[in-house]
Parts: sequence; C-alpha cells; structure tokens
Amino acid sequence: MNKLSVVISLLILLFHQSNAQQQASYFTDSTHQLAEVVVAVQQKATNKKIKVLSSLDNYLENNNAINMVKRGAYAWEALINGMASERSVITIDGMRIYSACTDKMDPVTSYVEITNLSKAVIHSGQAGGANGSTIGGGIDLIRTKIDTNKLGVNASIFTGFESTNQQKIIGTSMQYAEKKFYTLLDFTYRNAQNYKAGNNIEIPFSQFTKYNLSATAGWKINHQKQIIASVIYDDARNVGYPALPMDVAFAKAFIGSVQYEYHNSKSTLYHWETKLYFNSVTHLMDDTKRPNVPVHMDMPGWANTAGFYSKLEGKMNNHNFLINLNAHYNTSLAEMTMYSKNSNEKDMFMLTWPGVHTIFGKLFVEDKIDLNKNWSANISAGLSINNNTIKNELGLTSLQIFYPNLLASKTRLLKNIAGKINYRKNQWQQSFGVGFGERAPSISEGYGFYLFNSFDRYDYIGNPTLKNEKSLEINSSTSYNTKILSIHFQADYFRIFNYIIGMPNHNFIPMTIGANGVKVYQQLPYVNIFNLSFSSTYRITNSIQIAGKMVYRKGNYESLNLPQIQPISYGSTIRYQHKNFIAECTVEGALKHTNFSPTFGETGTDDYTILNLSASKQIKIFNQTVQIKTGFENLFDRYYSTFADWNKIPRNGRNFFINVVYNF
Repeated sequence: MNKLSVVISLLILLFHQSNAQQQASYFTDSTHQLAEVVVAVQQKATNKKIKVLSSLDNYLENNNAINMVKRGAYAWEALINGMASERSVITIDGMRIYSACTDKMDPVTSYVEITNLSKAVIHSGQAGGANGSTIGGGIDLIRTKIDTNKLGVNASIFTGFESTNQQKIIGTSMQYAEKKFYTLLDFTYRNAQNYKAGNNIEIPFSQFTKYNLSATAGWKINHQKQIIASVIYDDARNVGYPALPMDVAFAKAFIGSVQYEYHNSKSTLYHWETKLYFNSVTHLMDDTKRPNVPVHMDMPGWANTAGFYSKLEGKMNNHNFLINLNAHYNTSLAEMTMYSKNSNEKDMFMLTWPGVHTIFGKLFVEDKIDLNKNWSANISAGLSINNNTIKNELGLTSLQIFYPNLLASKTRLLKNIAGKINYRKNQWQQSFGVGFGERAPSISEGYGFYLFNSFDRYDYIGNPTLKNEKSLEINSSTSYNTKILSIHFQADYFRIFNYIIGMPNHNFIPMTIGANGVKVYQQLPYVNIFNLSFSSTYRITNSIQIAGKMVYRKGNYESLNLPQIQPISYGSTIRYQHKNFIAECTVEGALKHTNFSPTFGETGTDDYTILNLSASKQIKIFNQTVQIKTGFENLFDRYYSTFADWNKIPRNGRNFFINVVYNF
C-alpha cells in the first residue's frame, strides 16, 4: 500500500495523460459515437509521442482502454477493456479482415503502417458494434486521405534507426492531385535484428523484416460524388517470436477495395458511402531455425474475405443518425504437418482450422439526439446473422470424434443495443451509458483442433456447441477542460454471461510433445470485468505542461482471477515547447501484478518504472521542411516484463532512436 500511496500522490500532483500533448493531439472525445475515442497519429514529427516512425502497436498501447500482448518484437495483439481479441472487432477503413494464424501472430493491426494511417477510432463496448458483433469494443484504422486542395505533387521521404535491435526504417509518401483525379502512394520498409532487453541481454528469435505498400486513387465525378480505389500489400518475412515455440517464415496480406461516396451538406441525407472489398491473408509458421526441436512442423494458414458495407448519415431536426448495412464472406483454413525423423514412419497431418466458411450480415442504426444545449443522448441497436459451415470433410470428421452429432452448419442470431446520456455545461462534460451485446464463438473457440498454447502449455480443442457469449455493460465518464487544466475520469463495468474459456479435460490425450494436457473451450456462467482510468494535464506556462495517468482493471469469476488483466499502471510527462522545438521527459510503470491467474498458467510480475527522454525540431529550408526526432527509451536499461508479455518475455532495454522526415 505504501507504493500505491506514493503513486497516487504523484499522479495528483502531476495530473495526467501518458503525454501532455497526447491529450490534446491524439485523443479527442466525440459524442456522435458512443464512448468514442479518436487517436490522431498523422501529426508533425514535433507532435508525435516519443517516436515519429514507431510501430502502430506502440501508438495503440498509449490509449487507456488498450493493452498489447507481446509475443515478440512484431505484431502485438490488441486487448480492449482487458478482453482478448476474440471479443473485439478490428477493421481497416471499415473492412473486416480475418487473421490466418491460429497463434495470433498476424493481428489485423500488423497490416497498417503508422506512416499511412490518419487515425485509429477506438470504441468501447457496444459503441464498437457498427462493423460487427463485439463485447469489448472495436478499433477502426483509418488510413490517410488525400488533401485535394494541394494540387500537383507533394511528397516526403523518411528514415529511422533504433539501437536496441539495429532496426532500420526507410520509406516514402507521394501525393499527386488534379481537379478531377488524385492518387496517394506510401511505402515503408523495416528490418530489425534480435533486440536487447535490460542489462544488455539479447533476446534470440526476435528479428523481423517487413514491407508495406499502400496506394489510393480517386476520381471526382463532381463536387459531391467520387469513386475511390485502394490497395494494401503487406509482406513480413523471417519474423521471430521468442515467446513461442515457432517463428514465421512469411505473413502476407492483400487488401483491396472500391468505394463510392456522396456528400451534400445541404441535404437531410448528407453522406452516403458504399464500399466493396476483398482481402487475402496467408501465413506460414515454421521452426526450421530453432535448435533442438523434437519434431519439426509447418503450420500454414489462409483467410480470404469478401464483403461490403453501405453507410448512410443524415440529420433531421435534432436527430443525427447513422445506418450501416454490412456483410462479408470468409473462408479460414489452417493445417499442421509434423515431419517424422524416422524415414520408416509417416509424417502426421491434421487440419487445425477445418475449412470454416463464415457468412455474416448486420444492420446497425444509431441516433444522436440533441435534447437541449446541455443535454444529448445516443441510442444504437444492431441485428446480425452469423453462419459457420465446415466445408472440409476431413475437418468435419475430425471434430466428430469429439462431437458425434456435430452438423456441418450452424446459424446464430446476434443482437446488441446501447444508450448513453450526455451532459455538457461550461468546462464540465459527463456521461452515463448502458449496453447489451452478443457474439459468436471465434473459429478457434468453435472449431479449433489441437491448438497448442505455449502460455499454459495445453492443447486446445474447439467446441461448436457453445452458446452465444452475452454482455451487460455500464459506463460513466466525467471531464473538466480549461486552457490550463484538463481532467478525465472513466469507469466501465462488464458482466459477461456464458464466458468462453478453455478448461482442462482429462479424458483427452495431448498431441503436442511436452504439453500439460488438453483443454476444451467451455463456458463460465458469468464473469465480471471492471476498468477504471484517470488522466489529466496541467499547463504551468505557455511552454511547460505536466501530465499523468493511472489505469486499473479487475477481472474475476467468484474467487477465480481472469488471465491477462492489467495491474495498476501509471505514467507522467513533463513537456517543454518553444516554437518548433519540443523536449519531453516521461515516466511510466506499473505496480506488482498480484491478481494473476495460476489456473490459466499465469505467474505474477514485479513492479517497474522506466524513464524516456525525447527531443524534436522542425527545420525550414526554403519552402520545404525537415523534421527530426531523437531520444532514449528505458534510459536506465531496466530489465522488466509486464503482465501482457507472453511467457514473461522481457521488454526492450535502453534504446536510442532517431527519426527524420523530409517534406517537399
């Protein structure tokens, strides 16, 4: 309690936000969506938090509602409100994308680069239900849109270096616009070696190489209508995952779309947007570079998704409404081949995802009602149809070993509804909301076949007889904002029924060598998840700001703690700005993780505190600019792990970085 008292006292003195400018530049509340937070990341180098060319994972982790599960130096898994990614919906420009890896090595966030991203729109709970069925919330990654007011050619080149893993970053962004036609091209290349944790300890199998290409082209039919085509090609190779028993030979994604937009600010229906899209993800796990492997294996996976959405926004009297009709069709298949060391024995083959085809459709409506100048309300509701069909005969018969009466197809009806009341007067803003939502089991939860989890060392088997998971939520927030002081308090409570989680089944024999046993996905009657965050900024002078934050979560079923629940975490920043020069000193850390879950393979983590320093400067050369940002992360080279680091893989040690962006 002494450490807790010190932390709370420090936060009261320093107030909040993991970055003082972060409150102003990155997180913007919006009352049009329920509990919406917008993270604006396409800012000048001098306004970026810590690094300009940081990974998207690092940016998302700065949001109080999000934790990132780290299995290596690349492609972290986003948890919203302390819930695993199965309970959230993550989209890119509104498009549904399914990962192709059974071990979550290729989250949707890994296919977007920070250099081609405009903002990440983060919704908590049922506010994230527009693009799919969710419990925890949703993230929509919005890519950079072309500034059609800048005619001709506008471009930038950028480069960066990080010492902890010798990471080299290079890329370019180019825009060309005419009165009727415009195009935007962005390319980023990253190459990193094994990183070093605190005390100069090298973490083997943490290297990666990544290429990302994003292209957009548009044609203006007239000043109200336009057609836009876009594509993303992302290719990651030789990706090491030190917290897992296997690495990734390659992870590739192609994401393409064509959309039609109509704008008319004078019309009741002022915005209509319709998009057709297709994406293909291919992922190959292998262990050929690992020493002393008992049995070598390959685990490829494929996920193809085609879909559409049509969104209509309008305003009538005191109502601002949104109607979103969306649907998609996905095919997911994953295999495992175990190669025998004995030439007289046959290799073993199985389908870990048995060729599951998913058809999903949803109608979502939302209305923001301005009751008077101080009061407003948000109401939303959605109805979804989810159908899963096992198309592969081998996959179906394999699961029928455990579920003899299993049918190939199952259809579910999913519902969600939410409401929020908002009050705003002078510097104060308050809100209170409730919501109800349902989700279907994920492909792994429903149809996974002997999926090895290196965290608790169990093989997992899906359960297609699971019921829909359901959630009741209550949320409340209070904000106070002036030119000098900003304070924000947020609390969320989730009561989740039919909670899906793997439980040991001693009747089954594990497939993986060294596994502790077999777990089958079952359902707890209910669980409770409570989230609390406090953040504040204070401007001492026109040049100096201080900030701080604190986040607390609790998840349990009776006396059983849920896994991967964040302990009390905190951060504070002091920031100095004079014209185009900014210097920052940031302290961040967490208390000891004591409410861990031994039942699910967790052990506690120690408390830690780290210090980061950075400085940035924008230099003008004629009509062009050079933006430079440099600094140190984990200045004192602390060796530490957080609750979200898979198998306690340590975080980066002392890291010197430099980012340079040249705009012309």
